[in-house]
Amino acid sequence: MDKLTSKFQAALADAQSIALGADNAMMEPAHVLRALIDQQGGTVRPLLLKAGANVARLRTDLAAAID
Repeated sequence: MDKLTSKFQAALADAQSIALGADNAMMEPAHVLRALIDQQGGTVRPLLLKAGANVARLRTDLAAAID
C-alpha cells in the first residue's frame, strides 16, 4: 500500500465503502472503477471524457453491476 499514490489509496478506501454499502462480500474492479470515476480531483474521469467515453452511462452500468 505504501507504494500507491495517496489518490489511489483514497480510491481503494472509497471502493471498499461502496462494496460494503452494497452488501458485497468482496471488493471488485467495478467498485474501484466507480470510486475512480467519482473521485474529486482525480484523473480517470477527465481521461475517459477526453477519450469520448459516455461516463454517465458507464456509471449507470457500474451501479447495476454492483447491485
